[in-house]
Amino acid sequence: MQLADFVLRRVCLLLLLSSFSLHAQTASAANPIQIKVVVVAMFERGEDTGDAPGEFQLWIDREHFDQVLPLAAGYHHVRLNKDGVLELLTGVGTAKAAASVMALGLDPRFDLTKAYWVIAGIGGGDPQDVSLGSAVWADHVVDGDLAFEIDAREIPADWPTGFVPLRKSTPYAQPMNPAENFGEAYTLNGALANWAFHLTKDVSLDDSDEMRTARARFKNFPNAQKPPFVTVGTDVSASTFFYGARMNEWANAWTKYYTGGQGNFMVSAMEDTGTLQALTFLDQAKRVDLQRVMVLRTISNYDMQAPGTQAADGLKDFGAGRYSAYMPSLEAAQKVGEKVVRDIVAHWRDRESTIPHWQP
Repeated sequence: MQLADFVLRRVCLLLLLSSFSLHAQTASAANPIQIKVVVVAMFERGEDTGDAPGEFQLWIDREHFDQVLPLAAGYHHVRLNKDGVLELLTGVGTAKAAASVMALGLDPRFDLTKAYWVIAGIGGGDPQDVSLGSAVWADHVVDGDLAFEIDAREIPADWPTGFVPLRKSTPYAQPMNPAENFGEAYTLNGALANWAFHLTKDVSLDDSDEMRTARARFKNFPNAQKPPFVTVGTDVSASTFFYGARMNEWANAWTKYYTGGQGNFMVSAMEDTGTLQALTFLDQAKRVDLQRVMVLRTISNYDMQAPGTQAADGLKDFGAGRYSAYMPSLEAAQKVGEKVVRDIVAHWRDRESTIPHWQP
């Protein structure tokens, strides 16, 4: 009788625990965690903490993302802190970024309907506009992949580039009809970007002797020779790491074409169009608010060679993982982005219902 009683008690306990687990899962879906801010990083070099950092690690250490939550359909687990700020690591490239953001956006554990998104990473800067270690809040994100392309050895002599817009037969052919946009350009909430800029424009950014030496090589580029600063400009996102004076010229022209002359190319990135495409679809599904999205890119390197040098020479450093302002740009992304995150959390009662904008 004692053995039978023990077995019965064990069975009842297992049934009770199973019932509790099912209730907890149901309650989680019925009462999702309200997220105030999603911080999006694109790459990490190794572990989340304790080694050489990528874009993910500094945020973890400084914003105390101590709760680790699995994201089975995404590239990497997510991290949550006590303030309702979530950090996502997408993986490198537009495809991983789009898939990871979609996985998070459809996850029933999280309420993202009022969440702000701070997409914070490093990129290559146009020396006509920015210096090493600078930070750029994006007003537009332009896709640098969606196009026709002719090999450089076969470009007609009167063409400025071998890149041709989809549905066109020559570079920059007019009219460029925004209604036909296949995802070639995204215009962000300019009032929010302007607010973020004014909130962060006086953040002190790291400088170094190495950066000063690299800047000095860009004679006749006044902005390239400045100490790091915060600004607003356009981001060209492409999974191909483009580099060189000719590619810089293309990125500027491509930006003007797809923004109707409104955008000024300042920084190159890889994942942002994938992220924004996923967020656009999630906005359509009422899962996120696209007007609450901010893109911040900081300058780890110039996107072209210094005067008097060859583009191919610059690739030797990138191939070896050497960037003139790698750590300062990581620091800038976290320090500038953190100021926006902290403001949103501190003023959540207002920020939840009203998107901030700059008021002189």
